[in-house]
Amino acid sequence: MTKQLPARLALTTRRRLLAGIGGTALLTPLSGFAQQQPAEPPLRTVTAAPAKTRLRPAPAAETEIWAFDGTTPAPTLRIKQGGTLRFKLENKTAAPLGLHLYGLRGEAVRDGVGGFSQPPIAPGESAEIRLMPPDSGTLLYRPLVLGASSEPSGRGLSGLVIVEEKELPPVDLDLPVLVSDWLIGDDQSIQPFVLQSNASASAGRLGSWLTVNGRSPPQTITARPGARIRLRLANACNARIMRLRFDGGKAVVIAVDSQPTETFEPVRAQLPFAPGTRYDVILDLPEEAGASASVTALIGGGLPLVRIVTEGPKQAPPSAPPAPRPNPTLPAAVRMQDATRAEIVVEGGAKLAEEKLDFTGVDLARPWRVNGGVGSLDGKPLFSVKRGTPIVIAIDNRTSFIQPFHVHGHSFRLLHPLDDGWEAYFLDTVQIPERKKLHIAFIADNSGRWLISSTVLERFDLGMWTWFEVL
Repeated sequence: MTKQLPARLALTTRRRLLAGIGGTALLTPLSGFAQQQPAEPPLRTVTAAPAKTRLRPAPAAETEIWAFDGTTPAPTLRIKQGGTLRFKLENKTAAPLGLHLYGLRGEAVRDGVGGFSQPPIAPGESAEIRLMPPDSGTLLYRPLVLGASSEPSGRGLSGLVIVEEKELPPVDLDLPVLVSDWLIGDDQSIQPFVLQSNASASAGRLGSWLTVNGRSPPQTITARPGARIRLRLANACNARIMRLRFDGGKAVVIAVDSQPTETFEPVRAQLPFAPGTRYDVILDLPEEAGASASVTALIGGGLPLVRIVTEGPKQAPPSAPPAPRPNPTLPAAVRMQDATRAEIVVEGGAKLAEEKLDFTGVDLARPWRVNGGVGSLDGKPLFSVKRGTPIVIAIDNRTSFIQPFHVHGHSFRLLHPLDDGWEAYFLDTVQIPERKKLHIAFIADNSGRWLISSTVLERFDLGMWTWFEVL
């Protein structure tokens, strides 16, 4: 049954869920992919190449971007749980590429981080990508290459993979909502990428224009009064941390970071929303014609992202929102008394003094430090454990900025401050508020080498990452 969160969990969700983690629906599969995947689908070709699109409304000029098969974001890929995605990725851009899927668990060799889990795909080259997601859920993909991720993502390379449950909850519309942030000038051109900059040593590359599914917001659609919409919300921005507010309809969260959760209503109708974060939200529309429901980014005075207007005859009121089945492959509990414990200490960046940024003493070539250095494959891993070992990691943010981190290949619990319990949802991305420390716990159940990386891509490119090993 849908319920309001208990007071403690509601407080934690509002203040701690990742610590302030802050048109036409893309319902068509990528060209050549069928809704029902065979066990071994034919090999198709997907091309990353320069393209043009109009980011701001006409009469604004088109912007030169990079896109998958000519569109940004790429058309949403849909497969059934247990299916396979198989395609050849051709790189016709000027940068090396890797393709990481946020929310994908499984084999480390398929984690898609160029220079870490596999060689990057060089300009003019191609590589076969074969993915078998073990879980249902909403997955975000964008380029990740050690030292070279900000530009291909900031030029528009991103998309969603939807792995459908074997039994889909009944909804009237399943709507992917991919939010992107663009730094463009008055001539609509994408501004230069300067990695060693004050921006990279502070908040990251914050854009001047937001798009929803590649178009100017808000994305406006119509639906019958009383309709039920499934929103699949994903933040593909390089650095933009925001909050989302739901107005005019009843919103219930059914999944966080690709994993089903006990259903809950967002406190004050708001959710934190940071790069890499995903939510599946059931939105029940008003039951009268001519009403509207919206999703708004709380940036400045508020920026509407999606607007749904009711028209036509009223339909029967929907039943209670579906209660998703827990993922049976994730542990119900983590024996923290048996856990291997590690700590990540994050330091550096600009200082905030009297609401002004102070860059005194900041080395723009190495502005951030993780455990005293930058990410490196030459040293020892953060930890090396046998498969099945429980892990507790303390992430201590000693900087003046919120720090979002993504654990590759695993889903974890956010622990309560006294390590006496955990939140009722799984995550793969957590935000640590400035000058705070949080703890996460998981079972190291996937063999191989895995990154723990900043989802602010300029920080990631400058070495804000570490890695661990599961034997």
